Amino acid sequence: MTHLWVRAEQRPNEERVGLTPQGAAALIKAGIRVSVERSSVRAIALDGYVAAGCEIVAENLWPDAPADAVIFGLKELPDDGTPLRHRHIMFGHAYKGQPAGQILLKRFKAGGGTLYDLEYLVNEAGRRVAAFGYWAGFAGAAISLKCWAAQQRGELAGPIAKYPGKQALLDDLARELSASPRPRAIVIGALGRVGTGASDLCEAMGVAVTKWDMAETASGGPFPQVLEHEIFLNCILARPGCPVFVPASALTAPRLLRVIGDIACDPTSDFSPIKVYDRATDWDAPALRVHEAPMLDVTAIDNLPSLLPVESSEDYAAQLLPSLLDLTDLSAGVWGRAKAEFDHHKANI
Repeated sequence: MTHLWVRAEQRPNEERVGLTPQGAAALIKAGIRVSVERSSVRAIALDGYVAAGCEIVAENLWPDAPADAVIFGLKELPDDGTPLRHRHIMFGHAYKGQPAGQILLKRFKAGGGTLYDLEYLVNEAGRRVAAFGYWAGFAGAAISLKCWAAQQRGELAGPIAKYPGKQALLDDLARELSASPRPRAIVIGALGRVGTGASDLCEAMGVAVTKWDMAETASGGPFPQVLEHEIFLNCILARPGCPVFVPASALTAPRLLRVIGDIACDPTSDFSPIKVYDRATDWDAPALRVHEAPMLDVTAIDNLPSLLPVESSEDYAAQLLPSLLDLTDLSAGVWGRAKAEFDHHKANI
């Protein structure tokens, strides 16, 4: 029997989950055994999983799970260097030259385990079957506007915290922006899920948005128009051939640009399209000031959807459930393609 083990998230400020109680019930009905770890932070209560018929196990017990269990989480595992013997479903961030990703692949190679990277679960056409993109864009644009509002007060944006729902976020942001004229934003990748979420947030806040996608960036750059907007929202993943939207020279060039929201957030990738910063920001310090006169702040948080953990979890879990129902055959479909991607990168370690 296929055994899915839903682990508790161990990263700070991470309350999302990729399986709802309703989804768990569907998996159990399909003959899949589901174990769910207790969690002190998960946004969706444990009671629903109990009612769905899941086996409830202790928090962070996954290293001792049966060898045939498929461990399912979202964000990073503890960085303790231990070999990984299980099959893991998670966001690995390991295939784009990231230093931490290379270490992760070595742990899988040492333990004989397998990574089914959620970013690389794709259909026959190469399109991802599930993504947090919309809520990443929505939250990333909100934090970028918070950074801009803080600048208007002569401050650097302070710590952020989760919201119980979308409307609470909009109400809070409206209060922060109430005394300020609205900036203008440019969104690159505007036709995708991330860009749509970013654009929707901006428009909800009365921010004029210039929407660019493949047609507008096909020339490969340079793109001086980015510097003519107060806010730049990058919604395009770093990958080979990705144009540079903000070169290092932008720091001292004439510009209106004051805030960069790198929603895709791949600062350590060789293919990052933003060359004015080199590290992610976090919930405690969401803004990184990279230049003073004129000021330029970058915000780049890699778990943005956790700002709205319930809505983003429910949305993502609904997208992913059809693939989880196919877990009984990990050699075919999205799982077979993800395994092939893992094998390719592991071979180069």
